[in-house]
Amino acid sequence: MPLEGEEKTPVDNDCVDLTPFAREDMLLEFPQHPVCEPEWVDAEHPLFLLYTSGSTGKPKGIQHSTGGYLLQSKVTTQWIFDLRDEDVFWCTADVGWVTGHSYVAYGPLAAGATVLLYEGAPTFPDGGRFWKNCESHGVTVFYTAPTAIRALMKLGEELPAKYDLSKLRLLGSVGEPINPEAWIWYQRVIGRGRCPIVDTWWQTETGAILISPLPGVTATKPGSCTQPLPGIEADIVDDHGASVKRPDAGGYLVIRRPWPAMLRTIWGDNERYLETYWSKFDRRFYVAGDSAHRDKDGYFWIMGRIDDVLNVAGHRLGTMEVESALVSHPKVAEAAVVGKPHEIKGEAVFAFVVLRGARPTGDTSALVKQLRDWVAEQVGAIAKPDEIRFADNLPKTRSGKIMRRLLKSVARGEEITQDVSTLENPAILEQLRGSEAARAPARQARTTVAAGRKRPARKAAKKAARRKAARKRARPRLKPAKVRRAAARRKVRGKMARKVTRRAVRRPARRPSRRR
Repeated sequence: MPLEGEEKTPVDNDCVDLTPFAREDMLLEFPQHPVCEPEWVDAEHPLFLLYTSGSTGKPKGIQHSTGGYLLQSKVTTQWIFDLRDEDVFWCTADVGWVTGHSYVAYGPLAAGATVLLYEGAPTFPDGGRFWKNCESHGVTVFYTAPTAIRALMKLGEELPAKYDLSKLRLLGSVGEPINPEAWIWYQRVIGRGRCPIVDTWWQTETGAILISPLPGVTATKPGSCTQPLPGIEADIVDDHGASVKRPDAGGYLVIRRPWPAMLRTIWGDNERYLETYWSKFDRRFYVAGDSAHRDKDGYFWIMGRIDDVLNVAGHRLGTMEVESALVSHPKVAEAAVVGKPHEIKGEAVFAFVVLRGARPTGDTSALVKQLRDWVAEQVGAIAKPDEIRFADNLPKTRSGKIMRRLLKSVARGEEITQDVSTLENPAILEQLRGSEAARAPARQARTTVAAGRKRPARKAAKKAARRKAARKRARPRLKPAKVRRAAARRKVRGKMARKVTRRAVRRPARRPSRRR
């Protein structure tokens, strides 16, 4: 509103005419300033609160700061995606999740990149939607999740082959570890064998990418996020916090020194912040919650969440190892592996599998045996799943992460009491419980039992009829009436005699007289 004594302008008038001509006149009279002056705040001023996806528990309100977050988002965008003026950058993540914040909004825009935004499913109207967008808009850098890659893999190679993807020069993976099979398909089918892949590791809590190859600098290995970025001191430690030096020996993934974009606290619950991320090793370093191992070249391999590592008969197995083996089978599109208590082995391997094509029905024992033998061949006999359950899909958050805590409850037959507010498709839980599969065998079993009961009943009835007919045939002819009456009288006399005898037995003995 204008100050006292100032003349009212059309902008301040509540009844201003906003027809197109009036708006044009207003813009001419009050032109837009070429510079939008920012609001200057302290570097540690909270920039935003973002709740975690809920894949590992109740969502946590992560607080990020202004200066550090913006700095690392911009720098990692420039380093990892090697952005140039002519690039069209497309990160397929929902802008509401941290990947969308860091690599759809803040990072690319701060770096002055041309960004493609798409709101919709990757399979609508068909499974070629991503590749059509890449062709239509000339996408050069494409960044998506392994979940999306595996979902599109099962649709075949014909769909992406229909589109011109020649402008793509760099591919990226984000969200969870990518299995080697999906990595190779991504590079061969989408990248046409010429695009490097940057497999990135980071979290909502880290704010920006911490471990990733640099295109043109780092040699890549399918399934490995390679090495930490400059300035990031990542390590793998054992239960006592000592660094694990032996190649391929697993441990806790930790970050030893602070980094600019790290979370500052959990909103409204700083005690939970300290307990979750710092208490494990006496606040010496940040505990990511992931297990990992380093190979002989110093490359990091993420094995999954720490609580997802299975202890099978004394052997520590990463769920990622078994999942990768399953997905490498030609018939499997996706897999998720969890542990289930076992009386002898401690933990049993329980696998949920999504096949390429329709979910199998009826007797699946042959396919289950085939997959178990395949895992034994790829990883070892100790890793063979004790149980495999087939589904149309896996329970995922809206950011595409598999909610393994729900799968654990399903595998153990427990009631699901955890927070499922971030679950994309709650209806999938009934299918995963095996309700449909269980009802069919149950019906079949009931039919079999009923049939089994009917057969003995029919046999018994026939036997009874035969016995009755035999008695009828063996029955003597009736005697004359005189003879029958005499027999009846004898019968009656016999009964009377028996009654008299019983009465005599029951009568007490007479007491002896007291007289002498």
